[in-house]
Amino acid sequence: MAGAFFQGPEADRWRETGLAIVTAELDEQVLPDGGHFERSPMYHAIIVEDVLDLIQLAKVFEKSLHPDLVRRLRSTATRMLRWLRLMTHPDGNISFFNDAAFGVAAPCDALERYAHQLGVDVDSSAIGPVEWLRDSGYVRMTTDRAVVLCDVAPVGPDYQPGHAHADTLSFELSLDGRRIVVNGGTSTYTPGDERRRQRSTGAHSTVEVDGGNSSDVWAAFRVGRRARPLDVRAWATGTDAWVEAAHDGYRRSGGPIHRRTWRLTSEALTVTDTLDGRFQNAVARFLLHPAIAAVASELVIFSCEPTTQTSVGPATWHPEFGVSVDTRVIEVAIKGTTLSTTVTWS
Repeated sequence: MAGAFFQGPEADRWRETGLAIVTAELDEQVLPDGGHFERSPMYHAIIVEDVLDLIQLAKVFEKSLHPDLVRRLRSTATRMLRWLRLMTHPDGNISFFNDAAFGVAAPCDALERYAHQLGVDVDSSAIGPVEWLRDSGYVRMTTDRAVVLCDVAPVGPDYQPGHAHADTLSFELSLDGRRIVVNGGTSTYTPGDERRRQRSTGAHSTVEVDGGNSSDVWAAFRVGRRARPLDVRAWATGTDAWVEAAHDGYRRSGGPIHRRTWRLTSEALTVTDTLDGRFQNAVARFLLHPAIAAVASELVIFSCEPTTQTSVGPATWHPEFGVSVDTRVIEVAIKGTTLSTTVTWS
């Protein structure tokens, strides 16, 4: 942008350097399904706005970007906006996978309005019962009342997993436009216990084995050994939507493979967890949105098969940086190898 604003040989060098970086990083950072390679809906939205700003730059300074690059930016923006739409809850805000919080990036509808103003194509086609973002590793399941977003993704690019959480096979559920099951969100980047806790498996709606993390998150932005997704499938049969996946994050310590199946119908979501291998203790957690009481109600009922030790305890949700909201978490001990948890609604 500086190279476009100023004139002269030095400004030309700035512009050419910037264009070379943009061209290379579009290939590197934007995956074929439109997702940003760090797998954070918040950072994805930031990059969408960056791409739209470059399209705007080409309109204001007509000779600043080559027409071929402008066409490429436009098609990239269209793909990225579709991805963001699929990863947005019915309340209009992003899902919380990896580092993500409200109030940092523009929401999807604002970015779509910006794109319309620039003449960028916005894919507003209907969302199907199963939308599998294969390259980035997320699946959206949709019925007339419910939306489920499933994380079957790697933690991010191997050389840049700084915004990753140990959240593999976690999910979020919205019903009638209201969030029900959530992940913990992000309120701080300050190194320390709270940053580690917010990135931990225990702060997400997934399974924790032997008190460990599925991926070795440490410091503020580090990941050591990490979970790899396995055997991912997603499909629809009639009115039902299905997702299956596994990960090997606990194998590094001699633990089991964690397999999870989601089945969404018009009246219920069933989550089946299977642990293949040895372990001492395992717990499935379902973090609840603060607006949802952790008791059986007319809205939702949680039930488990086989009947096992279940508790409801305090937890926190972090919708914005610097914000911590009290909520509740349902914790279900896994005895044997398989646990099936069903959320039903009337």
